[in-house]
Amino acid sequence: MSDPIVDLSHEMIRRGSKSFATAASLFDTATRERAWMLYAWCRHCDDQIDGQDLGFGTFSMSSAERQARLENLRTQTRAAFNAEAVHDPVFAAFQRVARESAIPERHALELLEGFAMDVRGDAYADIEQTLLYCYRVAGVVGVMMAYVMGAREPRVLARAADLGIAFQLTNIARDVLDDAANGRCYLPAALLAESGVPDGAAADPAQREGVAQVVRRMLDIADRYYASARIGLADLPLRSAWAVATALGVYREIGEIVRERGASAWNSRAMVSRPRRAWHGIRGFLTAARAVLLRDWRTAQPRERGLWMVAELRED
Repeated sequence: MSDPIVDLSHEMIRRGSKSFATAASLFDTATRERAWMLYAWCRHCDDQIDGQDLGFGTFSMSSAERQARLENLRTQTRAAFNAEAVHDPVFAAFQRVARESAIPERHALELLEGFAMDVRGDAYADIEQTLLYCYRVAGVVGVMMAYVMGAREPRVLARAADLGIAFQLTNIARDVLDDAANGRCYLPAALLAESGVPDGAAADPAQREGVAQVVRRMLDIADRYYASARIGLADLPLRSAWAVATALGVYREIGEIVRERGASAWNSRAMVSRPRRAWHGIRGFLTAARAVLLRDWRTAQPRERGLWMVAELRED
């Protein structure tokens, strides 16, 4: 029998992200449906703050309206965790996946704090501040996805956070002009200054080469986080490791496209074609099988450490 909440969540990921939809299709049925439901909530919250529909289009909102929307998201999210009746199907989906996967409330609220950084219009003076933003809006999503996949060990959660951060760094590199159009710049001011890009000029066509230099440095950092995240594959079930390895490969290729285009990176949106996504699915299976069956990723770095470490993700 069809489940309306699951069906809605599936439709949202299908329309909102081809890359994640491809990867999610590789999970077992229960994990796949929970991943859809988690994605639907994350996508909805992001759209509420940005005034978008599944990541597309933008309508103008005042700062007061954005703040009101953020507070409403916090209220509904807390209600979902408090087992209160929720009527919005997106929050009903999130309530279900949070309960079934035992996702701690603090991770969901951390994501909303990342959106609060956008609402406040926070500036990013250095790479540490950009990485904090990346952790809040994407690293914690990786952590919640790890819960969906049945992971609980701090070492696995740390690798999942690293993968989310790598994804967000790739997004930042790809979306420089889109972000600028929304009045945002996540590229660290210190790195822009080192490349001779004046303050507030990231979208200036005359500054494309300097911006491309900064983006290459950001993608170099992303590669370190991708490498760290890959080590966590060995601790996942095979099909989950397959889905994660596939998503990692697709998103890393997006970064490579941006890197190779250089100053022309933003003339058109960097995308991975369907045949290439299929190829990453095959490669992802081989990578996952090697990691899970041979445990070969475990020896690459100490098992318990990731690049992004917060107290709750450390071993006792």
